[in-house]
Amino acid sequence: MTFSTTRRVEFRDTDAAGIVHFSAFFPMMEAAEHELLRSLGLSVMPRSNQPTDSCDIESSERNVTWPRVSASCQYLAAAHFEEMLEIEVKVARIGTTSVSYEFTFLRDRQVLAQGKMTSVCCRLHRGLPHESSGFQGDHAVKADCEEGSKGSGSEVRLEKTPVPEEIRKLLQRYE
Repeated sequence: MTFSTTRRVEFRDTDAAGIVHFSAFFPMMEAAEHELLRSLGLSVMPRSNQPTDSCDIESSERNVTWPRVSASCQYLAAAHFEEMLEIEVKVARIGTTSVSYEFTFLRDRQVLAQGKMTSVCCRLHRGLPHESSGFQGDHAVKADCEEGSKGSGSEVRLEKTPVPEEIRKLLQRYE
């Protein structure tokens, strides 16, 4: 099964000739991925601002984020300002800790571009003591984590983790 969404080419997506700039396809792929995840009741960001070492299985299973580790796109034909594009998304592979997607951009059934993107599954730890993240070295950053706070200086870090079984089953619908 393939997930499908549509998007109108906006002026900001184009170059001076009104043709979609190559770089505009990457945010479109990301937005289509987000739509696919939302259609499954998921998100690319955890919904809670609470520390994420929760014992609640359901919130723990869904308390992951999906940073991109790879993206590419092959361009086959031009897309133009104000055209309606159909974007098809297929889950190409669900690995142990990552999900790879394939994207097809169409206009009136003509394939305009084909893209690929891989996202890695990570737990987002907020307001917790810093330890090695396990995700391509140390990716701890300072952030405002408490709801409504300014400048709290709470730490945020990513930890690569296996794709939760609940999420794996949902994504398999589009494999």
